[in-house]
Amino acid sequence: MGLEGKTVAVGVTGSIAAVECVKIIHELRRRGAEVHAVTTDAARSIVHEWALEFASGNDVVTRITGDVEHVRFCGGVESEFEEFRSGAEADLFLIAPATANTVGKIASGIDDTPVTTFATTALGSGVPVALAPAMHEPMYDHPGVAENLRKLRDWDVNLIPPKIEEDKAKLAGKEDIATECERMLSEGPLAGKRVVVTSGRTEEAVDPVRVLTTRSSGKTGRAIAKEAYVRGADVTIVHNHDGEVRYADERRVESAGDMIDAALDEVRDGCDIFVSAAAISDYTVDAADAKIESGQDLVLEMEKVPKLIDKVREEVPDAFIIGFKAETDLDRDTLAEEARTVMERAGLDLIVANDASVMGDDETTVEILTDEEGETAEGDKRDVAGRILDAVEQRL
Repeated sequence: MGLEGKTVAVGVTGSIAAVECVKIIHELRRRGAEVHAVTTDAARSIVHEWALEFASGNDVVTRITGDVEHVRFCGGVESEFEEFRSGAEADLFLIAPATANTVGKIASGIDDTPVTTFATTALGSGVPVALAPAMHEPMYDHPGVAENLRKLRDWDVNLIPPKIEEDKAKLAGKEDIATECERMLSEGPLAGKRVVVTSGRTEEAVDPVRVLTTRSSGKTGRAIAKEAYVRGADVTIVHNHDGEVRYADERRVESAGDMIDAALDEVRDGCDIFVSAAAISDYTVDAADAKIESGQDLVLEMEKVPKLIDKVREEVPDAFIIGFKAETDLDRDTLAEEARTVMERAGLDLIVANDASVMGDDETTVEILTDEEGETAEGDKRDVAGRILDAVEQRL
């Protein structure tokens, strides 16, 4: 979806995490946003306003002047009289990092810094506010700070959770913050929908140290899950992945059996859209209890694994189900024909076909196919994920 055409005002307060603001602003601009920074005096003792000016490409608001910057950016006014109507320039006010001090001031309606004055004005006029706390963990756990955060949440402020590490409540990563901004500014075409995505590869144990697996990285599945989240959906991802995913509930699995069981558990809890993007092993073996000695000839007896999409269709007959079909060395027409065969057998609503050579790459080329139509999508996997969900929205 991106942030094209959107303006984000970024409030910077006096946490050491303010050094990350240049990266956050760059990420927002990379996604298409116009960015304006506003600082407290304490923030400018940590990061120079010239750095924020360079990052944003705009003058930095360091004090409220006769230009009433807080009203200009966050003070949209509705009136039946056209001559009195005005609109806020900012679509969103993001405070990153937000200190315990600033959180407390906003919750109490205290305006003694440009950032708190922007916040009060935005909350009073209905401009969306997002807040990314950063402080030491004991401060984050203080009952007063926790109560202030609950109060702000009740006021519909979007709290972007910190990462709890090394006795610190660290500022969320730049990508997580930008993703939350995208979700807040999205029109929410998938709001109210529950999306379950399987992603990546499974591993079938041969013995305690060896596995059978595929080359799938899970990048496409995670891109679809993130794009669905941005569009307002409640997302659960079932995968075998070591990294942290903050835009979806996670079910960590290892084997094909684990993935099938976990996915079925999730769809039984309610599922509007099921995306079967994982490269689930087609076969499993009975694992040896001890490491098989090397240097000997070995024959593995393989057992066929049931198809997950068939079981999901039985469990949730009304769900919109997206399947994936990966092949090698097929021309476009043959690939599409193979994919449509799977679609008809499993009763899929949409299928995505691609050449298996793109596994692990950041970019891909796919065929997005329905019963009657087909289109080619290529590029970054996040962009392709958007095209896939565009096709879903058109058919829901």
